[in-house]
Amino acid sequence: MSDNDQDKPDLPPPADNAGKVPSLDSQQRYGGGRRRAQLDDDIERELQEALGGQNIDQMLAEEPQRRKQDAAGATPGKLKGRVISIHGQDVFLAVPGGRSQGVLPMQQFPEGPPKVGDEIEVTIEGASEGSLLLSRKGAAQQVDWNSVAVGMTVEARVTATNKGGLSVEVNGIRGFMPVSQIDLYRVEDMEQYVNQKLLCMVAEVDPSERNLVVSRRALLEKEREELQAKVWAELAEGQIRQGIVRSVRDFGAFVDLGGVDGLLPISQLSWSRVNKVEDVVKVGDAVKVVVLKLDRDAKKVSLGLKQLSASPWDTIQEKYIPGHVVKGKVSRLADFGAFVELEPAVEGLIHISELAPQRVIRAKDVVQVGQEVSVLVLSVDSNNRRISLSLKGALAKAAPAPDEAEEEEDYTPPPPLPFNPNLKGGLGKR
Repeated sequence: MSDNDQDKPDLPPPADNAGKVPSLDSQQRYGGGRRRAQLDDDIERELQEALGGQNIDQMLAEEPQRRKQDAAGATPGKLKGRVISIHGQDVFLAVPGGRSQGVLPMQQFPEGPPKVGDEIEVTIEGASEGSLLLSRKGAAQQVDWNSVAVGMTVEARVTATNKGGLSVEVNGIRGFMPVSQIDLYRVEDMEQYVNQKLLCMVAEVDPSERNLVVSRRALLEKEREELQAKVWAELAEGQIRQGIVRSVRDFGAFVDLGGVDGLLPISQLSWSRVNKVEDVVKVGDAVKVVVLKLDRDAKKVSLGLKQLSASPWDTIQEKYIPGHVVKGKVSRLADFGAFVELEPAVEGLIHISELAPQRVIRAKDVVQVGQEVSVLVLSVDSNNRRISLSLKGALAKAAPAPDEAEEEEDYTPPPPLPFNPNLKGGLGKR
């Protein structure tokens, strides 16, 4: 018997099953038992090595307590991450054993931005939107969630912008400010706030989720309410106030007087006719306005801008004297006549009966918009800002009058007829 034969176990003689499938039962009975026992021993040994001698039942019992401590802000361990990309003020790292990448704020690199591939020792502070929130080892930042509470006024430093608002940092805690909570009015350019420090009010706090939401608008609204009472106590009709144009509409502009919004109608923008509000004022403009009317019960303020400049109607009677012919440009037509602009902000009316000597059915049959005309001033009413004009009167006055004296000198009467005594007018022979 050879050595190989000695290693083989003693097996019963084969049964007469030629051509049949081998029996799995016979394999388990004669060889599988020892192999299964060996496999179980290997698994047990690897498990004990992984546990490091700890009891698995004890670890399972301690797991809920460990999660609770982590949620409350227990200090996690430190590890090394490798920089994989940099976007704006965020540095993204690949951390060992992590299924998601981590993010580290750029402000934790006072010595300068890192390079892709650099290894940095970091601490995992939490997770947000599928990314691990990291803190650099040695960075001057201590996360204390007890330093923030709903309603508290804090200073937030804007670190970056995103689709929905601003990324901020408050007392070392990463937070978020929605775009609707940045200002009292719509913000078009969020980049202007990056690297600025803004006073805000804490709107939401959830340490377990590492979630912090702040609102600058809430603080501004609170300050605005305090200013409103003061401004309303000071407002009076006739006052000249400084304000900021906050919005523009077809009918006028809204001006912030420092906590109180007033309406500046389009008719009060200029002494001249205004077609578009934007031609005179734009959003963000600082303007001086006159308080024209106050309604304290309805909290409404009516403002004027043109009152701060001299009105051409103040000296209108000195410029336009009844009986004089002046020039102007047809500015618009109406069923009852035509308006003529004599100078900016000064218009006169040619009644349809004063357009021509003959009867006129439509003003456009005589004059057109933009046409320059000479008109006769009929009357001036500076109080009601009205000037009556006549086109046919100017035409009649411009026509040359005949010189009667000259006609008398040129006229020569015919010579008298010779007298005939033989003629007897009215008599005849009988």
